[in-house]
Amino acid sequence: MGAEYGLLGVRASVSGPAVHLSHRSNWLRAAVLGANDGIVSTASLVLGVAASGASGAAIVTAGVAGLVAGALSMAAGEYVSVSSQRDSERADIRLEERELRRNPDGALRELAAIYERRGMPPALASEVAVTLSRHGALATHTRDELGLDEERRARPFQAAWASALSFSAGAALPLIAVAATPARARVGAAVVVTLISLGVLGDLGARLGGAPRRRATARVVAWGAIAMAITAGIGALVGTIAQIG
Repeated sequence: MGAEYGLLGVRASVSGPAVHLSHRSNWLRAAVLGANDGIVSTASLVLGVAASGASGAAIVTAGVAGLVAGALSMAAGEYVSVSSQRDSERADIRLEERELRRNPDGALRELAAIYERRGMPPALASEVAVTLSRHGALATHTRDELGLDEERRARPFQAAWASALSFSAGAALPLIAVAATPARARVGAAVVVTLISLGVLGDLGARLGGAPRRRATARVVAWGAIAMAITAGIGALVGTIAQIG
C-alpha cells in the first residue's frame, strides 16, 4: 500500500522518506536567475533594436553581444556575491572554533540550551549535546548554532558556472527565434518564444524547488512580458527620434 492513516487520522506515506529540496537552493537559485535574465534581457534587447528599425544583421549582432556580455557579467556577479557570503560563513566558523578552544564547557551549555529551546527536556538536551560534541564539536555547533549545514554552504564557483551556462541557454532562445525568421515576423516570433520559454522556466523552477507551479509560472511570464513591452516601446521611440534627427 502507498499510504496509511496514522493515530491522528492524518494520511501518511509509507512508501519511503520524504525528499527534501532545500539542498538545491544554491545552484537552483543561480540557474533559474541566470536563465530568466538570459531570456528576458536578450529578448528585450533584440526587440528594442528591432523596434528601432535596425537591420537583421544589427539585431543578431546586438543579441550575440548581449548574450556574451550577460553571461560573463552573471558569472562574475554571482562569484563575487557568493564569495562574500562564503567569507562571512568562514568568519563565523573561525569565531566558533576560538570559542570552543577557550571555553568548551560554556559552548557545551550553549548547545544544550539550543536543544532545550527546541523542546528537549534539560537532561536529554545535555546528553545530546555531549554525545554530538564527542563526534565533532565544531561541526555540531556550526550546524545547530550557526545554521550552516554543509549541503547549503556558499559555493562561488558552482554559482558562477550555473549562472553563466543558464544565462547563455536562456539568451539563445529569443536570439535563434529572431535570426531564423523573416523580418516581418521577427518581433512576433521573439515574443512567442520568449513567453513560452519563461512559462517553461517558471514551471521547471517550481518543480525543482517544490514551490506552487502556477504562481511561479505566472510571476515569471508577467514580469518578462512587462520588461519586453517597456524595452520595445523605448526602442521604437529612440528609433523615431533618430530618424527625425
